[in-house]
Amino acid sequence: MKRILVAGELNVDLVFRDCQSFPTPGHEVLAEDALVVPGSSSMICAMGLARLGNPVSFAGKAGADGWGDFCVSALQGAGIDVGAVRRDAALRTGITASFSTRSDRALVTFAGAIGALRADDIGDELLGAADHLHVSSYYLQTALRPQLKSLFARARAQGLSTSLDPGFDPERRWGDEWRELLAEVDLFLPNDVELAGISGCESAVDGLRALDNGHTRIVVKRGRDGCAALDRDGKLFESPAFALDAVDSTGAGDSFDAGFLHAWLRDLPLTEAMRWGNACGALSTRGVGGTARQADLGEAKALVESAP
Repeated sequence: MKRILVAGELNVDLVFRDCQSFPTPGHEVLAEDALVVPGSSSMICAMGLARLGNPVSFAGKAGADGWGDFCVSALQGAGIDVGAVRRDAALRTGITASFSTRSDRALVTFAGAIGALRADDIGDELLGAADHLHVSSYYLQTALRPQLKSLFARARAQGLSTSLDPGFDPERRWGDEWRELLAEVDLFLPNDVELAGISGCESAVDGLRALDNGHTRIVVKRGRDGCAALDRDGKLFESPAFALDAVDSTGAGDSFDAGFLHAWLRDLPLTEAMRWGNACGALSTRGVGGTARQADLGEAKALVESAP
């Protein structure tokens, strides 16, 4: 099994499920349920990978506070190595409030320590103990972002493969650095909104073609429409989603990342890796929050093999 290092943000999710509607100024809405759960794209992906049986280490920063204790304890409970998680009394652990309706969700985030991780916090010794480096939430990790290309270059020089989930840009600027950055990335996992923002293209196929560099495998996540990638001839290949009764879609894209990486790091064909991603993303929606009902190996395999 490949050893996976996830370098990313730690924060807590306050999940308000099945809201009557999204809150608007001057009004109050009711939610059917509310929970405090492990959050952040990086944590959810790391825990999903561990749930599938992969050896995972986590590098990140958190405050020396109760929320930080909660995050570290959740990672340890999932069997993840937290030796590279640094606690800082000058920081406050980040919090995301997730408001979900039956059809969509909205997020409000206090970044706190989310943006504190730097590339030089991830030394060569830490990289040398891993086979793959995954980073999520590019736009939220403000200290890591300008150094990420060099970090990926260091990782690849040591023989690691690399993957990146950009996450949403709260400022909606998206940037123009992607051609240079993706040159150091083996696997890029945006969703359809992120792909459109980064590429400047409305359609998925145009966005995939615009970012295609002949090296980076790009897979776009499309929610209920599954996922898509370019085939060898540059044509759009689509993998349909699995239809399950969803309770909460929080973190489904991060669980998709875990499922796809699980298969991709075992050199399974692209079509099969896409099914693993779709299966793990769908199965994660069975519970409230991103990690409560993530798939174990048996569950994911059974759903993947149920596909025609």
